[in-house]
Amino acid sequence: MVGLSIIFGILVGLALGLTGGGGAIFAVPLLIYGQGVSPQEAVMTSLAAVGSISFFGFLTHWQRGQVDLKTGTLFAFSGMAGAPLGTWIARQISETVLLLSFASLMVIVAIRLWRQAGQAREECVTGLGCRRDPVGELVLTPRCTGLLILVGLGTGVLSGLFGVGGGFIIVPTLVLLTSMPIHRAVGTSLMVIVLVSLSGVTSQLISGRDISLIDTAWFVCGGIAGMYGGQLLGRRLSGPVLQKVFVIAMLGVAVFMIIRNLNS
Repeated sequence: MVGLSIIFGILVGLALGLTGGGGAIFAVPLLIYGQGVSPQEAVMTSLAAVGSISFFGFLTHWQRGQVDLKTGTLFAFSGMAGAPLGTWIARQISETVLLLSFASLMVIVAIRLWRQAGQAREECVTGLGCRRDPVGELVLTPRCTGLLILVGLGTGVLSGLFGVGGGFIIVPTLVLLTSMPIHRAVGTSLMVIVLVSLSGVTSQLISGRDISLIDTAWFVCGGIAGMYGGQLLGRRLSGPVLQKVFVIAMLGVAVFMIIRNLNS
């Protein structure tokens, strides 16, 4: 069990380090089918482990100046507010319908990101809902702020529902809405994941769910190693290439979710 926890942690950390998201989506099925833990325990372990692993990745990106603290804080606090709501909803509605709908959304976002990765960026870029000033600072207009809060709330709800940090939504949202460079979006995403995961773990504990501290600790150890490996690999890839890698990972997760739920 210890060996599997470390190996699975490495895989999740690699995904987080390379793309800034997607790790938790892999964590839950790995824990359920690879280690035989219950879905409830998998959700708790995933949130705690991914949040801890992301913290180390966030520190590295922060030291390099690859974190947008203002945008990330706005996104994170709205996400933290949504996590308890997700925990409550998880006991009320069908998980299968939600996962299939979400997988379809991931495919749409992935296609848009793939097209954007092949387009040259201008120095001052306007996102789908936000714009930047001539020096590259995000202009938080009421529309932009509202969009970020809404998506942040949705990310928090997903965290409470499925034990995900939400990086696979945070990264494309930051790129598409705010025209943030992919490397900076990855660093900002890791910051958001830490705070949203903390809120998710808290709401899960309040709802009476348990967590295996030993298994989580070994998972985190493997995840930290994988995180640094993913970051080293990510620095060797250009922004567009890294963005396309993220898209491929996102599509893979979406296909897995669709197949798994259609066959359930």
